[in-house]
Amino acid sequence: PKSTPEFVASSMYQAFLKLLPEGFDEKAEKLGLTRYEAVILASIIQKETYDPAEAPLISSVFHNRLKFHMRLQADPTIIYGLYPEFDGNITKNDLRDRSNPYNTYKINGLPPTPICNPSLVALDAAVNPADTKYLYFVADKDRRHVFTTNYKDHTRQVYIHQKRRR
Repeated sequence: PKSTPEFVASSMYQAFLKLLPEGFDEKAEKLGLTRYEAVILASIIQKETYDPAEAPLISSVFHNRLKFHMRLQADPTIIYGLYPEFDGNITKNDLRDRSNPYNTYKINGLPPTPICNPSLVALDAAVNPADTKYLYFVADKDRRHVFTTNYKDHTRQVYIHQKRRR
């Protein structure tokens, strides 16, 4: 009860550093990321999937997109930027909103900050992406993801797993 906010924040940060996966900073650097950028990426991976088996695949999509200078186009980043007004639905206006600094449909690269506190699984996946050529993914009815390497296949999977279900 007598701890200062600065002490609490510092203690939390020190605990975070102790729990980072082994070699996190070195692996991030090899991927062209700072520690902070890798944590931002891990936070997006965390919000995209809670399935540990999918985390490295999701990570590979984002790494591939960054490598090809594609936008991340991650819905959870938009949602984070809309809080507290987010009503549960992302609209076309939300996707077009350039004033949202977390709108990865409009900004290049990573958003300015993490969007959540990522798990160890997401942190590990951020610096250990699967070796794939995937550029897209869409959730199926079971909240698993279907991964594709090109936009044509992706739009077909979106139709199958999202639009046709409605």
